[in-house]
Amino acid sequence: QVQLVESGGGLMQPGGSLRLSCVASGRIFSINDMGWYRQAPGKERELVAIITGGSTNYADSVKGRFTISRDIAKNTVYLQMNSLKPEDTAVYYCNVHGRYTEYNTFGLWGQGTQVTVSS
Repeated sequence: QVQLVESGGGLMQPGGSLRLSCVASGRIFSINDMGWYRQAPGKERELVAIITGGSTNYADSVKGRFTISRDIAKNTVYLQMNSLKPEDTAVYYCNVHGRYTEYNTFGLWGQGTQVTVSS
């Protein structure tokens, strides 16, 4: 099976930076897209950024501050978060869609990593 392991969350002051990583491991035939979502207390989970092939899309609230990238050889997706704001505080989840055989697809969520932005 396929597993996702996230890392890189933590506590940061406003204006600081953090980088999240998510590694997909196991039986992977191909990966279609990799993305990051977040969920703040009392709010619904929302898309932060997604990368599909060479294309990226971002939530308006993070454009110009966050950058998503992917290391295809390592099946890893990163989220570089700069100029962090208190409203970026949330649990961040990695989400990956792909195939574990030529005919079978998967869609998985990571376990989540807490990002807290506070002075």
